[in-house]
Amino acid sequence: MAGTPQTNVKTPNPATDYDTPQNYRGPLVTVTMLFFMWGFITCLNDILIPKLQQVFTLELWQAMLIQTAFFGAYFFVSLIYFILSITKGDPIRQIGYKNGIIVGLVVAAVGCALFYPAASTLSYGFFLGALFVLASGITILQIAANPYVTILGPPEGAASRLNMTQALNSLGTTVAPIIGGYLIFGAVNASDAGADSVKMPYLGLAAALLVIALIIKISKLPSIQSSDEITPGAGALRHRHLVLGIICIFAYVGGEVAIGSTLINFFSLPEIAGLEEAEAGHFLAFYWGGAMVGRFFGAVALSNMKTANGKYLVIGGIAAVVFVLLFLAYGMNEALIALGLIALNFGVLMLGRFIPSRTLGFFAATVVVLLLITSFATGSLAMWSVIAIGLFNSIMFPTIFTLAIKGLGVHTSQGSSLLVMAIVGGAIVPPLQGAVADFTGNLQLSFMVPLVCYLYIMYYGFSGSKIVNENI
Repeated sequence: MAGTPQTNVKTPNPATDYDTPQNYRGPLVTVTMLFFMWGFITCLNDILIPKLQQVFTLELWQAMLIQTAFFGAYFFVSLIYFILSITKGDPIRQIGYKNGIIVGLVVAAVGCALFYPAASTLSYGFFLGALFVLASGITILQIAANPYVTILGPPEGAASRLNMTQALNSLGTTVAPIIGGYLIFGAVNASDAGADSVKMPYLGLAAALLVIALIIKISKLPSIQSSDEITPGAGALRHRHLVLGIICIFAYVGGEVAIGSTLINFFSLPEIAGLEEAEAGHFLAFYWGGAMVGRFFGAVALSNMKTANGKYLVIGGIAAVVFVLLFLAYGMNEALIALGLIALNFGVLMLGRFIPSRTLGFFAATVVVLLLITSFATGSLAMWSVIAIGLFNSIMFPTIFTLAIKGLGVHTSQGSSLLVMAIVGGAIVPPLQGAVADFTGNLQLSFMVPLVCYLYIMYYGFSGSKIVNENI
């Protein structure tokens, strides 16, 4: 009940639990599967947009409603969660992180299964409804899993842990364009240009989510719940750095999703690369793959590793592995370009001095420059500039999230729900960019929309994330 303390629950003891990180290694590995899956599912939207635009003969802004339905669920579900936490007490603190994760997985699986009847009835509205249900489940996962990761270990390593799990999220977004493009755009059913090609991929995802829910159910995850009394109220909003962080998450997700949603159309422009959709999907994987590599870098750079030389050695090893893999997969030219962008990323990381807020500010400033190049250059320069943005997006979500919930205490889950609510930026900014592109007839110029988002992120990193007088 809202006013009744939970029994048989465990509150982390910094004096004991955090001195033995192996206690949390297994649970972290288990929870990491969630980050991979929702990254994979989220990035499939970038494949759905051109697919359903083709099937239903949509304008770009209409196709972007896919992102509106998906990320709109983040807003409404998080709003309901916040209202419940004000009136009844924090739901996650009542049922526990583990049960919250299982609920999210089951709801997401139902949403994936609804793609089958949506394709059978050939209804765009049904597709949007299925996406809303799917995203509702992922919203619950976000509310439960993100703060859970920050709690599973020493507080000073929270940003590093969340970057590592988000790196696996980015692995999902990296392979999704390749696998999704192969399945949805017809390699499995090349003669079928209709909506039926989405049926089996999403049924497969539904089954995978249910299997993960079962694994989570039988896993021995630490029951980290506060023994404090659960009381209603909106205490999280007293924290200035959280309120500004909510706006920052809105800006970041809006900017990142708008750019990713536009890339296949952008790469198809004759003045940029003139690629077909399937080939463009491979370069979309570069964008999301950059976020994955950058998050691995961020996890190392922001970790508690004792020596800077050790961090440099690990980062150098990651860069070498990436170079070899790209050389084997794509050839020397793409591998060298990627290595140059990684070197640029490392240089900016050094400017940040491995301080989360400072690093966030410099990464956002770099993205602003890259967006200007994307908007006004042509050919390979514009193409690789926009791809490079993925590398610098890397640490932003986990770093903003960690900075925003720092010091919230018993209000952590409520603050998490507000931050997840702000993911609605992914529902609002992409259609806005699409509308600018349709109105001006210039897709490149529309990148000025996400540029505004990154200017705010730069402010939050350098100034807004500082904890000052919290009675606002």
